[in-house]
Amino acid sequence: MNFDLIVIGSGPGGYVAAIRASQLGMNVAIIERESLGGICLNWGCIPTKALLKSAQVFDYLNHAEDFGIKVGKASADFDAVIKRSRGVADGMSKGVQFLMKKNKITVIMGTAKLVAGPKVAVTDAAGAVTEYAAKHIIVATGGRAKQLPNLPIDGKKIIEYRKAMSMENMPKRMVVVGAGAIGVEFGYFYHTMGSEVSIVEFMEQGLVPREDADISKELGKIFNKKGIKVYGNWAVENVDTSGKEIKVNMKNRKDGATETIVCDVVLSAAGVTPNTENIGLEDLGIVTDRGYIKVDEYYRTNVPGVYAIGDVLATQALAHVASAEGITCVEAIAGHHPETIDYNNIPGCTYCVPEIASVGYTEQAAKEAGYEVLIGKFPFTASGKAKAAGHPEGFVKVIFDKKYGEWLGAHFIGYNVTEMIAEVVVARKLETTGHEIIKSIHPHPTMSEAIMEAAAAAYGEVIHL
Repeated sequence: MNFDLIVIGSGPGGYVAAIRASQLGMNVAIIERESLGGICLNWGCIPTKALLKSAQVFDYLNHAEDFGIKVGKASADFDAVIKRSRGVADGMSKGVQFLMKKNKITVIMGTAKLVAGPKVAVTDAAGAVTEYAAKHIIVATGGRAKQLPNLPIDGKKIIEYRKAMSMENMPKRMVVVGAGAIGVEFGYFYHTMGSEVSIVEFMEQGLVPREDADISKELGKIFNKKGIKVYGNWAVENVDTSGKEIKVNMKNRKDGATETIVCDVVLSAAGVTPNTENIGLEDLGIVTDRGYIKVDEYYRTNVPGVYAIGDVLATQALAHVASAEGITCVEAIAGHHPETIDYNNIPGCTYCVPEIASVGYTEQAAKEAGYEVLIGKFPFTASGKAKAAGHPEGFVKVIFDKKYGEWLGAHFIGYNVTEMIAEVVVARKLETTGHEIIKSIHPHPTMSEAIMEAAAAAYGEVIHL
C-alpha cells in the first residue's frame, strides 16, 4: 500500500501531524503498536491529571472546615481512584480513534521498522510482516522512563510511572527518585492519598531543578510543611530489595554523609529516554546523537523523505512541543513556509499542588546570557482571589531586560497557575514589554492580576505591596 505520508507513533506528535497532513490533502497512514494517543493520553499527561484531581478533591474534603463546611471523615477508595484515571485515559484514546476516522487516516496496528526504500515494515500481533511505502515518513515513536544503572526497574519493588498510576494497593511508604515534574506530581499524589513520601534529587537545587531557583525553594518549603521529606543533592548509591522492606542507600554529594530510607516501593522518576532502538535507524544510516535523532529546523533527517518529531529529538519532552513540531514538519512537507519553533518560548507546567508554570529564561540563565535584568515578584498572599480560594501560597516572578524592556521569562507557583502562563507566551511572541503589561487592565479579582502586579513591581510601580 502506498501513502503520501506514514507516521510511526500516535502520540500527541504523531496523531496531530497525521491530522494536519490530512487537512492539507495528503493520503495518510499512522502506525501504533499499543493504543492510539500514545503515552501522553494513555499513561502520561491525561491519566496523571485525573489522579491528581482525585487527590485534590480528597485534600479539599479533609480541609472543608477551613471553608466553614463540616463533613464526615473522608476516606479514599484507592482502587476507584485508579479506575477513574484509566477510564479518563480510555475515553481520550477513543477520541483519537474518532479523529482518525473523521480525517480518513488509515490506522495500522503493529510494530514498525524502517527499511530500505525508505519503507516501513509492520509486524502485527500474529507475527505477520507487511511493508508500506510513502513519499514521506515521520518517526514519532516517543520516549519511555529512563533506567538508572543503580536503580533497575522490576515493576514490583522498583517501579516507573506506568506502574505508579495502576498499582493494586497504595504503599505505606514510597521513595521517589528524581524531583522533576513526574517525581513531584506522583510525590504529591501519594502523600495526599496517605503514603509516607520521600523525594530524592541528585541535583543541588532540589525539587524541580530545571525551574528558577526561587520556584524550587518555594516548593521545597511547601512540601516540607505538608510532611513530604525532600533530599536535595543526594545520590542513590544502591537499593537493597532482598528483604521484605526496601532499603534505599544514599550519599550526600556535598559532605559525603550517608543515610538509608526504608520503604515499601521505589518510584524511579529520573526522566525520559527516546524510543529509537530497533526501529531501523542504523539500517538507513540516520544520524543520531546520544540516542536522539538529529534533524534540521523542519525536522528532516539526513535521509531524504524521513523526518522525526517529539521525544525522539533532544528538544523539550513535552506533549505540546511534539504537536507543534508535527504541524511544522507537515506544513513544510506540503510546501508551505511555516515559522520555525522558538524553543525559548515553550511553556512548561507541573501539576502538583501548588502548580508550577514557567516560560523563557530563569533569572540565572538571563544573567549568564549577558542581560541586565529587572525582577518583579508578587506573592499570592497579597491576592484577594487567591486568599478567597484558600490558596495564598506561591507567587508570580517576571524577568525583564533593563535596556529594552524585553520580557525574558516568567515563573509562577500557586493555585491553577498552569492556566495563566499562556498570557506570557503570547506576550513574548508579540514582543510585548513590561510597560505594556502594566497598562493592560487585568480583571479583579483574579489570579491573573498578579502578572500585572509583578510587572509593576519590576518597574517600581506596584500598587498592592
